[in-house]
Amino acid sequence: MNATLAAWNATDEATALGAMIACCGARRWAAAMVAARPIETMEKLSTTADEIWSTMEVPDWMEAFRRHPRIGERKPAHATAKSEVWSKQEQESAAAADASVLARLAEGNAVYEQRFGFTYIVCATGKSAEEMLAILERRLRNGRETELREAAEQQRQITQLRLRKWLAE
Repeated sequence: MNATLAAWNATDEATALGAMIACCGARRWAAAMVAARPIETMEKLSTTADEIWSTMEVPDWMEAFRRHPRIGERKPAHATAKSEVWSKQEQESAAAADASVLARLAEGNAVYEQRFGFTYIVCATGKSAEEMLAILERRLRNGRETELREAAEQQRQITQLRLRKWLAE
C-alpha cells in the first residue's frame, strides 16, 4: 500500500479531512471520502473519489470552485496552503504567458463570472495559456446548466490529478 494512503487511513478525522480538502474544496465530498476509509489501494481511492463526486450537487460544486484562483491569477480565494501550491503548478504556463494573453484571460474571467456566477474552472495541467483562453472563449457560448456540468467535470479531473500528487508526496 502507498505510504501516504496508509498514513491517511490511520490518522485522525480532522487530519484526514484536511488532506482531502486540499484535493477538492467541497467539504461534503471530503467528509464522504474520510467516511469511506479505509481505502486500500490508489485505484480504489480514484474510483471512490469519482463515485462520491458524482453524488455532489450544485452547492458542493460551487464550494469547490471558490477554492480555485482565476486562470492567470496567483492566489486562490479560499484555498488551503497545499492547494495553493498545486494551483500554481497547474497554471505554470499562464505565469509565462504573453501580457496580451493574460489581459484577455482576465477579461474573459470577468465575463465568465458575470455570466455564470462562478470562477472559470479548467484542468490547466499541460495546457498553454492560449489553449485555456480558447477553451474559455468556447465555454462562454454554453448555457448555464451545460457550463455547470462542464465545470464540475473539470473539477473532477483536477481532483484526480491532486489525489495523485498527494499520494506521490
